[in-house]
Amino acid sequence: MLLWLFCAAVAVSATFILALSLGPLKAAANVRTLRTVAAVQFAAAALLAAARVTGAA
Repeated sequence: MLLWLFCAAVAVSATFILALSLGPLKAAANVRTLRTVAAVQFAAAALLAAARVTGAA
């Protein structure tokens, strides 16, 4: 159960970072880095969810 909560928290964090990079921080110099961080977080959340579903975690 705790892994699902952690996975959801990571996904919410990634969504928040992506929303900021597409909205108010769109003109920032490091917007590409922010989007990369969000993509890595989404990948980590997907990997955790897949591991949990397959029973590896």
